Amino acid sequence: MEIRKIFAALMCICLLSGGGLQVYAGGISQSAKEIAQHDPTPAFKVNAKSAILMEPGTGKIILEYNSHEALPPASVTKVMTLLLIYEAIEQGKIKWDDIVTVSEYAAKMGGSQIYLEAGEQQSVRDLTKSIAVASANDAAVAMAEYLAGSEEGFIIKMNSKAKDLGIKDSNFVNACGLDENGHVTSAHDIAIMSRELITKYPEVKELTTIWMDTITHKTARGEEDFGLSNTNKMLKTYSGATGLKTGFTGNAGHCISASATRDGLDLIAVIMAAPDSATRFDEARKLLDYGFANYTVSKGDEAGTDKGQIKINKGKADSVGVIVKAQVSVVMDKGNHVQLESKVEMLDSLNAPVQAGTKAGEIVYISEGKEVGRSDLVCSESIDRADLSHMMKRLLNKWFE
Repeated sequence: MEIRKIFAALMCICLLSGGGLQVYAGGISQSAKEIAQHDPTPAFKVNAKSAILMEPGTGKIILEYNSHEALPPASVTKVMTLLLIYEAIEQGKIKWDDIVTVSEYAAKMGGSQIYLEAGEQQSVRDLTKSIAVASANDAAVAMAEYLAGSEEGFIIKMNSKAKDLGIKDSNFVNACGLDENGHVTSAHDIAIMSRELITKYPEVKELTTIWMDTITHKTARGEEDFGLSNTNKMLKTYSGATGLKTGFTGNAGHCISASATRDGLDLIAVIMAAPDSATRFDEARKLLDYGFANYTVSKGDEAGTDKGQIKINKGKADSVGVIVKAQVSVVMDKGNHVQLESKVEMLDSLNAPVQAGTKAGEIVYISEGKEVGRSDLVCSESIDRADLSHMMKRLLNKWFE
């Protein structure tokens, strides 16, 4: 009797253990992956209220300090403004050569500006360049009105986009970043916005890396050239600097979202509420230097890499090629850098018809025994279902073979 009780207890333990293992047999759950990949942030401080260092390709946060405090962002607000402009261009809602007529309201914006006049006409390209290079408030509001009919309508778009990006510390009240009650964001949210801008629209760097340029004012008095000078002095003092946006007001202090690239590694450093302009740049350099000194990016197979064949049931072809859908990037500590290993997890077969791009499996990347990334494996071409003539021909071929 006692033996049967002991045996029953052991069976229960085994079944419970087996059930727990089966939950993860098909791969680690998303939340578990995030926990497994979490790299505790080293303790550090910067001479500012808030800061963060992020690798934009993966979204990995390397360092952060008080990064979720909602603070006035000054002209770093224009990261969101630029993001919405590039999105509208991509969607075909506006074109670079479109002509914008400047309103009296936009022309009256204070702070940094290019001194647009009411009724003046400028192209979308020159207004966007003025926002990216000279941080022009009047240009930002003119573009907001052009995109949404009014600045108020554009603010709705800004807050809607923030929600889409999953950021929660932000509330936009204007399109340019002038001090206004309730106009706040955080270093974390700015990093997310900056990441979206430079990864989805890398061509923005064509504007954010301009040091000096000109636009031409076109008014009733005639045409007059106006010089633009970049507010981001790191372009001249930091190797690999690619942007992104500075900001300053009395309430916000000195802020920056600084992007840079070295040896294939992209980084974003956000500093908020530094005591002066020089400190803002110094602290951004400190974060970027740390990232470049200690981290590197390892990449998996390129998109389109051949990974064999998968059997097709009842198709006009017996099999189809399988390729990598998207390249995986993994941020790795240089001190513990280990070559990525990979394994292919493929379905046994697919039933025709099969469309190009149909998922056939996954490629899993592993470092030091842990999963660090994965990408879908997809069919390289479409395979139609075999009709009766194809089936008869195939049977005959097998018969004669």
